[in-house]
Amino acid sequence: MSSMHRPVAKLAIVLSLVGVLCLSSAAAAQSLPDLFQQMKSEVNARSWDAALRTMATLQTEAAKPGNEATREKLEAPIAFYRGVCEANLGQSDEAVADFTMFLKMQPNATIDSTVHSRQAVAAFDQARKAVADRHPSLTGAYAAFAPSADAAVADPADKFWADGPVRWILTDQEKREWASLTDPNVRIAFVERFWAERAALPGAGSRSYRQEFERRVAFADTYLAYDGAERGSLTDRGMVFILLGPPRTASRKALRSGEDPSEPSGMSRVETQEAKLAVKANPQKGSSSSGTGAVSSLWARYAGPEHRALSTDEEFLEVWQYELEQLPRGIPYPKVDVHYVTRRGAGKNVLQPSTATNHALTAAKAQAAPRGR
Repeated sequence: MSSMHRPVAKLAIVLSLVGVLCLSSAAAAQSLPDLFQQMKSEVNARSWDAALRTMATLQTEAAKPGNEATREKLEAPIAFYRGVCEANLGQSDEAVADFTMFLKMQPNATIDSTVHSRQAVAAFDQARKAVADRHPSLTGAYAAFAPSADAAVADPADKFWADGPVRWILTDQEKREWASLTDPNVRIAFVERFWAERAALPGAGSRSYRQEFERRVAFADTYLAYDGAERGSLTDRGMVFILLGPPRTASRKALRSGEDPSEPSGMSRVETQEAKLAVKANPQKGSSSSGTGAVSSLWARYAGPEHRALSTDEEFLEVWQYELEQLPRGIPYPKVDVHYVTRRGAGKNVLQPSTATNHALTAAKAQAAPRGR
């Protein structure tokens, strides 16, 4: 009797294997957008296990050659949806870890409590707190920064040159001389002499003073701008960054009506969006075998309500702290805290003057002047 059923059992096993192979083949044949939409549909249907399996397939397909740019775009949304699934499966620690990974890539994102479960919202909030409690480092962000290839030619020697970020290190005498120039060739000669006179000034690492200056300008333009209306290097934060370099820490707290912005109580050591992007982004990295248009179209399908940015009308105090070794020579302070205030109707990250801050910036500008000026 047993021998009569054995072939049937073998046949069942073969059919099972064929079915698995067919399913695998079908999954492999799906495009990345199709897999992503399938995963989202499974999340919406609360099929958490199925969604996690689809995510695994999606990541496997995205890891194949030619998908580098798309794979990088997928990292944030996959981390978010994996956290949602894990939270709903009772895997809270794993959910917090994935939400934390997501918030490192999308620091201003929120989660919609009307769409996602109480468990997912709780894990997301816990991840948000974990990210906020981490020690910020614009210094680390700047160390990882890779300027674009055209950053060095962002400020040509035309009639607008002195209105650019070089304004922060021009001496009064140089400003007067520049204002008197009208011949384009004479202006070019002035700019060449301007940098030649500063060739002996120290830079950072193996960089010359000019290379370090242009690198700080590129970083500020890329990550310290607000809405594209003004270059980041021409903002208050850009000016401080160019003259003093990246701060040791950057802290932020919300301001309430009538509150003294100089009061440090309630400060939250939150890594700013600019620093996060600086660590994460590299505009030269990756390409799509199907073209940038296809990548843009694909990414448009990934957008969801969980990717909403925080309100730009938020009022807050931001403090950059510089330690003694980061300050210009001769500063009689063990540290300098540079304060910026954002208030509705009063501007964004407006530098707050103080004796220590003014002293540090004046000394930095003096050190940037050629000897004898």
